[in-house]
Amino acid sequence: MSWVGYRPRMPVTATIMNSTTGQPIQKLTFGRMPKPWASFTLESGELVTADRVDIGKPAPGKVVVPVSVWVTPKK
Repeated sequence: MSWVGYRPRMPVTATIMNSTTGQPIQKLTFGRMPKPWASFTLESGELVTADRVDIGKPAPGKVVVPVSVWVTPKK
């Protein structure tokens, strides 16, 4: 088995945003980049599906890319 070219996956920390109000709901860490149709459970226990996923540009001199997942909670 060859380990050449192997890169360990880095977890992605995303800000969960409310699509109706535009306000952040919480931060959530994913094992990989979330897909636009991903379903997950919020801290409140509500199951939501992502409406869209926005990937921003890193700040100058930084490596971390800002990720926002927009959801429409029922409450």
